[in-house]
Amino acid sequence: MDVQITNRKLTASFKNKGAELISLKDDNGREYMWGGNPDFWGKHSPVLFPIVGTLKNNSYSYKDNSYLLGRHGFARDMDFVVKQKDDISVSFSLVYSDETLKLYPFNFELIISYRLDENNLIVQYTAKNHSNDGQMLFSIGAHPAFALPGNFSDYSLHFDREEKLIATPLHDDLLSNNENVITLQEKALPLRYSLFENDALVFKQLQSRSVSIAFQGHPFLKVIYDDFPSLGIWTKPGAPFICIEPWQGYADNINSNGRLEEKEGIITLAAGEEALKSFSVEILN
Repeated sequence: MDVQITNRKLTASFKNKGAELISLKDDNGREYMWGGNPDFWGKHSPVLFPIVGTLKNNSYSYKDNSYLLGRHGFARDMDFVVKQKDDISVSFSLVYSDETLKLYPFNFELIISYRLDENNLIVQYTAKNHSNDGQMLFSIGAHPAFALPGNFSDYSLHFDREEKLIATPLHDDLLSNNENVITLQEKALPLRYSLFENDALVFKQLQSRSVSIAFQGHPFLKVIYDDFPSLGIWTKPGAPFICIEPWQGYADNINSNGRLEEKEGIITLAAGEEALKSFSVEILN
């Protein structure tokens, strides 16, 4: 059964699998989330943990042991439990198990919290290291897909600062050593499917701390990601959605040596400590 929170402006719905946001509607009933049609992409807003993107050979090594781990990690496909809930907020928890330890040798807890505040949905990821004597290494990211009904070319992305967007192209799902510069038009990126012919646009560093989606030049939704240095933007050609993905970490480079300790963008968390990362979705109209 889906979990729901609501205030006088927004209603958000979630499922326990992946603690995934599946619906965000305003008080007029307008749906802002992608519906998850599997003909294009069967998810809505998965969490990416304990890695973001793809590992070289879908594997990594840590302390002389090797592990297999698929793209974006395992949390998005696991059942979370509800830790707390009231009318306008809910928190989900996933704790390490024998199953996760085979893939990822750390005693973690991942808490995903959602809270409505006026016309904002605030999302917080809390990663806890429950080990008493060892560090924990992880990356984390969001992957929300927003519905774009009608003509894709009527939409654009508006960055909050002047940017020279430097995208790192993917090669066989791994980051290449090349760079592509994308020119904005007065802070705006008009959307066209040709941008995504080679998969996602990956930006390791951005000056902007928010991106808005506009229809025919009029912004209607903003993603604010102060805690995340990197951003992915993605759709599938022909699909009526756009993903705006705040990331801490990204896919392996094609020349990666596979050692988790040396993975670019990895977070190191000391024993008993926790890390918090937050972003928000603001409905503008």
